[in-house]
Amino acid sequence: MRILKKGLKIDFMGKRQVAMMVSAAVLLIAIGSIAVRGLSLGIDFTGGTLIEVGYSEDADLEQVRAALVEGGFGDSSVQQFGTPRDVLIRLAGGSEEGEGSRLSNEVFNALSKASTSEVTLRRVEFVGPQVGDELTEDGALAVLVSLIAILMYVAMRFEWRFAVGSVIALVHDVVITVGFFALLQIEFDLPVLAAVLAVIGYSLNDTIVVFDRIRENFRKMRKGSPVGIVNQSLNETLSRTLVTSLTTMLVLVALFFLGGEIIHGFAFALLVGVLIGTYSSIYVASTSILMLGVSKADLMPVKKEGVVDDRP
Repeated sequence: MRILKKGLKIDFMGKRQVAMMVSAAVLLIAIGSIAVRGLSLGIDFTGGTLIEVGYSEDADLEQVRAALVEGGFGDSSVQQFGTPRDVLIRLAGGSEEGEGSRLSNEVFNALSKASTSEVTLRRVEFVGPQVGDELTEDGALAVLVSLIAILMYVAMRFEWRFAVGSVIALVHDVVITVGFFALLQIEFDLPVLAAVLAVIGYSLNDTIVVFDRIRENFRKMRKGSPVGIVNQSLNETLSRTLVTSLTTMLVLVALFFLGGEIIHGFAFALLVGVLIGTYSSIYVASTSILMLGVSKADLMPVKKEGVVDDRP
């Protein structure tokens, strides 16, 4: 099935100033949300107690939440885990094992009294504040190291302007994705951090495909301005970009609606990241290399001394 007609000519770069203004506005909102509202960190980062309980019948989450509020645990997080009979409860307190045991017993008693079905305590996990601090530092370090590695890889494979452009696009994608979580106060936990790292990989892959075609056209097309060559390259890769993004988003939408509440944050982060990553590979990355002054001379292969070109 052909999604786009061959020879499509869309003036992407003619709208790059508008796109940059939109990106700047969204980035300001994202950074402002992170600075003012902050992230709603899960117990993976803050420390706390995780309790898994099982019901003999399908659990009513509203009834579970009401029982926890009545028992004095109004700040807890409740979600289904696996089947409708399995419930996962996160408590902000109880990071010490002794305190966590007491809290888990109190929670179990509160749920047992409020439920007409049998309740089973299946699992209790404790995350200390020191572990949470280490995870926060390691997560930030993982993002930073990945960006530095990407900068080095793209600089070696293409040219330094492409490396800077790709990192600008990746920072753009990460900040906006994390900003959505701060703005909507969706819990930010380890699966969401994994999704953010996956967004970096997805966005980079899309950007590399576009950059590869731009480099090829700079070397192949004898005439044409840098803006025209970038436009041509974007039009040639647009079909591939849209097909990849749409098929990926179909899977993520299915995960978001059918995968259960436990992976909502993970699926949401990937949905936002794939959407923003597709946009940034077209406008942010490509516009960045134009602003840095890329030219045909920067991308022509270096001729080795003493090698005679005997092509007819």
